[in-house]
Amino acid sequence: MGYVADSEYLLTIIVPLYNEEGNLPRLSGELSDYLSQASYSTKVLFVNDGSTDSSAMLLAQFCAGNPAFNYISLKKNSGLSTALKAGIDEVETKYTGYIDADLQTSPYDFDLLMEYAESYALVTGVRVGRKDGVVKRISSRMANVIRRSVTHDGVADTGCPLKIFRTDIVRSIPFFNGMHRFLPALIQLGGGEVKEVPVRHFERLAGKSNFHLWNRLIGPAVDLIAFSWMRKRMIRYEIADKG
Repeated sequence: MGYVADSEYLLTIIVPLYNEEGNLPRLSGELSDYLSQASYSTKVLFVNDGSTDSSAMLLAQFCAGNPAFNYISLKKNSGLSTALKAGIDEVETKYTGYIDADLQTSPYDFDLLMEYAESYALVTGVRVGRKDGVVKRISSRMANVIRRSVTHDGVADTGCPLKIFRTDIVRSIPFFNGMHRFLPALIQLGGGEVKEVPVRHFERLAGKSNFHLWNRLIGPAVDLIAFSWMRKRMIRYEIADKG
């Protein structure tokens, strides 16, 4: 695919990252290869969440060499929810995609999700054959069970880092720290529909995960309280008549 003007892109893939210098060369290569074969005109927005390694320097190099690559860098490390919010605020395309920089999911699977993007506010992957360690899989499973018991969103794998949103809809939902765990439920609260699609999962080949017991179990439990409070106090109304 040759150069495409900004107004002609359909999808922007947001890639939040923090200290991923070991993954960035491979990540840049895989995303570049995907863009050349993607079924839809697609661009990439890297969101550097205050990395302290050489990630910022590498991003500048990769983006200078690819007109479909752009990046923003946050002044300080602020967490995944903030990085996603910052990226979404920059998107100008109809659809917004999200993938993690660790490449445990494949950008090629965005084509699977895009098949349903017109009909759903959010299309999210469900990781098949997960390659995570035992502790991570168990804690993730426990967190999903607890979350579903409160949100009733019916989503099997809300933590899958492969998603496509309608940009106008994802911009309308409330953002708070930890909200990335509740994206399907927040979309549903606004009246949007969610579709799950099986996607592949791979081992992390470089870098290290930023997740641990606190932000996989204890942190989400605290965030559930915030979500429940917000859901109970959401303003809802229907106009019966106008004159």
